Amino acid sequence: MLDRELKKQIQRWIDWLRTQRNYSPHTIQSYVSDLEIFIEYLAKERVTLSDLKKIDIRGFRNFFSLRAKRGISRTSIAREESAVKNFFKWLDNNGIIRNSAIFQISTPKLPKVLPRSLDVNTMFDVIDEATQDCSEPWIGIRDRAILTLLYGCGLRISEALGLNVEDINHTEFVKIKGKGNKDRYVPILPIIIERIEAYKKSCPYNLKNGDALFLGAKGERVSPRIIQRKLQKIRVKLNLPDNITPHALRHSFATHLLAQGSDLRSIQELLGHASLSSTQRYTDVNLEKIQKEYKKAFPN
Repeated sequence: MLDRELKKQIQRWIDWLRTQRNYSPHTIQSYVSDLEIFIEYLAKERVTLSDLKKIDIRGFRNFFSLRAKRGISRTSIAREESAVKNFFKWLDNNGIIRNSAIFQISTPKLPKVLPRSLDVNTMFDVIDEATQDCSEPWIGIRDRAILTLLYGCGLRISEALGLNVEDINHTEFVKIKGKGNKDRYVPILPIIIERIEAYKKSCPYNLKNGDALFLGAKGERVSPRIIQRKLQKIRVKLNLPDNITPHALRHSFATHLLAQGSDLRSIQELLGHASLSSTQRYTDVNLEKIQKEYKKAFPN
């Protein structure tokens, strides 16, 4: 349980994450949940700012050690540590309390995870399969348009489903609002426009400017979970790995561009990566693929 002042400061922190850092609602919720786990660990009837100030490095280490003993993954522990550090840094920067002990904790080393991608033919199979096994034909046409857009433009699922009707207007580029509310322009291929138009013609709802482009069965904006479930069904049907998610289509877009000779800077701009280091992961993907092909050719 938190005292009134601590609750107030947590809410101020949340507002700062949203308005100053432009964190997404999902990220903010994750940070808050992680901070709550840490506060619950303190096991006091009423936790105050003064209690947070008194925690020494042993207290922080005990918490993260306990999380590891409970089988929590290193990725989750690293995220929890990031959330706790973020909150304590905000408290310090705003002159509320200072506790430098948390910053003496080293972040656990995480395994290097390469982006997952599909080969071109499998990618087309996945997209074509989107029209199958739907409650209504127009739903399948919609899902095919969404998957084509994800792969053809390299969009995040939130970016694709956040589009409104007027955002696709038969121009050669589509304006995307990415992370941190940063805009970027991405080329849009004729096949993508063609499939979106097919969806619009089949959609039983009156689509007009200002409305969500992709609608659900009840006329609401499609949620990411709907597309995630659709890909889950396709994975099972095509016997694909569990890591083939909406984000894998974006990874496939980048990996295939790199394989065709596109430079990293261009791919960075298309993906909306703030740092080139994020885009450089795709060079590792290609190297991994080359190594596999080499071993097939020269097994000894």
